[in-house]
This record gives sequence, structure tokens and C-alpha cells, in this order.
Amino acid sequence: MLFLKASEVEKENYKLMSGAILPRPIAWITTLQENGKVNVAPFSYFNIVSAQPPLLSVSIRYDTDNQKDTSRNIFRNKEFVVHIISEEYMEQANKTSKPLSNIESELDYASLSQVPSKLIKTPGLKESKIRLECVYETHLKLETTDLIIGRVVGFHIEEELFSNGKIDLEKLRPVSRLSGSRYGLIGEIKHVPKET
Repeated sequence: MLFLKASEVEKENYKLMSGAILPRPIAWITTLQENGKVNVAPFSYFNIVSAQPPLLSVSIRYDTDNQKDTSRNIFRNKEFVVHIISEEYMEQANKTSKPLSNIESELDYASLSQVPSKLIKTPGLKESKIRLECVYETHLKLETTDLIIGRVVGFHIEEELFSNGKIDLEKLRPVSRLSGSRYGLIGEIKHVPKET
């Protein structure tokens, strides 16, 4: 087995971690810019932190030495909306990863529609079957990354997905991030009962 010391292959850490830790769920995040425009971007360093209280995390790498708009907007407004990306919107989600200027709109560029949130000012995306309204909880500043913890204050779930208190995975068809330009879709599902 090959062994690589992380401190000696520092430039390869991103490729090694992104290629080994997968599939990764993707947070499609909306935030409000200072000029009132909606910023949209996908992030695959994202996951659940806790169910009680309902907390999630997203890690946002810097662009060179600068914080990304999403981080700055979250720190300023203390809120954001996380969307789960379904297969039918994978191409549009990928388009929102393109860096645009502050005067350009990812909504227009990716042909997306905004919808109002219930508990926060930041709007969501109509194209997402699941939206999580979040408020800023805390963060950890790392060398070139903001690790942000958000508290979920509201869930928007398409009714067709929700039955008996559960979300239908096959109807949601979530997209996951692999490495490079590859994405994963739900394939074969195996049921393995928990040991009791």
C-alpha cells in the first residue's frame, strides 16, 4: 500500500481528499450581495453536523487570498439557503460554479428562478425540491478556508417527495460530487439492517 505524508505532498492534498472522500453531497447556496442581488454557488464540502439542534456545515475555500462572495455574504447577513440538487438541475448547478462579477447574476446566467423564504430575507431557488433556510451559528477560520456552521430554521420540501415523515430518495434523485468533472447519481441501493 502506498503511503504519502500529507505535509510532503501538500499541493496534492486537494486532489487526494476529493478523490478519496466521496461521494460528497452538494450544497447549492443562495446568499444576498450588498447590492441586493442573489448570489448562487455550489459547494461539495458540505454535510450534517447535528440533528438536535439542526446544524449543517459548509467549507468554503478562498479564491487565491480572497474570501468568496458566499462567505462574505453569510458573515454580513448571518443567513443563507441550502438547496439539494436533483439530477434534472445538475447542468444548471454546474453553471453556477463559474466565477462572475458582482454586477452579474448567476440566476440569469443559469436560467434560475428565485422564490421568497419564510423566515429569512435571502430567497431560495424554485428549481430545488428541497431548500433549507439557515442562520449563521458559528465558524472556524482555517488557513484558506471558512468552515461555517449554520442552523436550519425551516425546511421546504416538495410534497411529492414527503411521505410518512420520510423523504423519497428515488423521487429526489440527488446529485453528489465525485472528483474532477465527475458527478454521481443514485444507483443500486442495498439495505443492511443495523445490528441490535
